[in-house]
Amino acid sequence: MQCIWRFILCMLFFVVGACSPSLQPQPTQNAPDGTRLKGWQKPYEEFGESYTPLLHHEGFVEKGLASWYGKKFHGRNTSNGEIYDMYAMTAAHKTLPLGVFVRVENQSNGRSEVVRVNDRGPFVAGRIIDLSYAAANTLGVVGPGTAPVIVTALGYQNPESDGSVTYRLPQAIDQGPFAVQVGAFTQQPNALRLRSELQQRYGYADLRQAQINGQTFYRVRAGKYSSLTEARQAQQNFLQAGYGSGFVVAID
Repeated sequence: MQCIWRFILCMLFFVVGACSPSLQPQPTQNAPDGTRLKGWQKPYEEFGESYTPLLHHEGFVEKGLASWYGKKFHGRNTSNGEIYDMYAMTAAHKTLPLGVFVRVENQSNGRSEVVRVNDRGPFVAGRIIDLSYAAANTLGVVGPGTAPVIVTALGYQNPESDGSVTYRLPQAIDQGPFAVQVGAFTQQPNALRLRSELQQRYGYADLRQAQINGQTFYRVRAGKYSSLTEARQAQQNFLQAGYGSGFVVAID
């Protein structure tokens, strides 16, 4: 999404909210089947975090917080080149294929709507989808600002001759590798202690250093997972083990 979020840093969990006006693609040019990737299909970075867009969405279901964006960004370009219309039923997601339709269910009030993903974001830990004003208003998210939701990928819209709508689903799902970023620190000894603890408990943990606005951060990531589904399950396991929610990142 073409915007700039506030970012919040804490000693154990690194929460960055950012939507950059220019996604930075990595060198990958081709999909696994050899076809050339479009710009919005390529891996990209936001505030030093890498994200790998899914080439397929079959079976994709995600739980988390929805937020919304409105008038400030009305008329700006979205990640797929469209103009953001706050009154259209659209949304931003970090990794789902652009153009795919998803069902968003507000778990607070039971409301459900179908929206089309045409933008990237929100880059805030725990928030999984950014709704347009219209979608957020219909779902009852505008007032509170955020709401717990379930996002279910439906597919690409296929209007039928009788006026009904079906959705086309592809054949496969996400591809890794992924890890869970459990924490980030400004003091390296704290990061080293957490990495050592995670290595002992889970067998693998890594520490990455990054510079953000002149500040050095030490990021602790755990696990290597072959699919986004597996990584998200591990994320829940870390939460239940007392490490906080963290968030999933693509790794080399």
